[in-house]
Amino acid sequence: MRYVSFRRPDGTPSFGRLDGETIVELATDATPSLKAALTDGSLATLPDGASFAAADIVLLPVIPDPAKILCVGLNYAEHVKETGREQKAHPAIFVRYADSLVADGQPMVKPAVTDRFDYEGELAIVIGKAAHKVAAADAWSYVAGYAAFNDGSARDWQRHNIQFTPGKTFPGTGGFGPALVTTDEIEDVSALRVQTRLNGEVVQDQPVSDMIWDIPTVIEYVSAFTPLSPGDVIATGTPGGVGDKRNPPLYMKAGDKVEVTIGAVGTLTNRIIDEQ
Repeated sequence: MRYVSFRRPDGTPSFGRLDGETIVELATDATPSLKAALTDGSLATLPDGASFAAADIVLLPVIPDPAKILCVGLNYAEHVKETGREQKAHPAIFVRYADSLVADGQPMVKPAVTDRFDYEGELAIVIGKAAHKVAAADAWSYVAGYAAFNDGSARDWQRHNIQFTPGKTFPGTGGFGPALVTTDEIEDVSALRVQTRLNGEVVQDQPVSDMIWDIPTVIEYVSAFTPLSPGDVIATGTPGGVGDKRNPPLYMKAGDKVEVTIGAVGTLTNRIIDEQ
């Protein structure tokens, strides 16, 4: 199944099941959001409601209000190599805020204070049930599904000090979508490729299997230090090829189109606009 969060034509936030170019609404008074449906375990049993043409609604980020958005840094060897960093024994983890993300088809906002706005195509996972101190061997049972993610980064702000956070959380700088694709839709997620295109040119292209720390390992590590809740998001890291490490550097600017495609998970598409 593929699930989306969206605004109805009247502007009301809702969620539903994506059937081709039609969205079947699943929201109820008791379960008004996709996160709520994951939390109460009702997602697979909710009755069909109204139907909307995809062209008549506005998508929201897959989970508009996750309690936690955790991102894995330096999780592909090619990316570690291009940054000149030493590979560590444990994953690098940083956070984003919910207001830093926009939906598929919505513009990503280049902050006015940077000219080094970079793309990072990634596979994101959405947690499906409460997870704390999860063993890697059990981790897949906690994953509700997948989506594409663009960890848009203001590289200069990212490097003001040793922390990444300031460069990762400007409002509207990241993309998350288009849909939550449930795990049963993807036979082998590690066989998929993370591909990023900037204005039609492929700038990143690596298989998920190239991750240094695979998804179960990441869940084990993250859930060891923080409890995870349904709807929480983990962005699993970007491949090599980021614009900041190219010669000459390749940064995103207003008018650019950036696409992140991850096989059957789908394509996340965003235009770049300047901050107003």
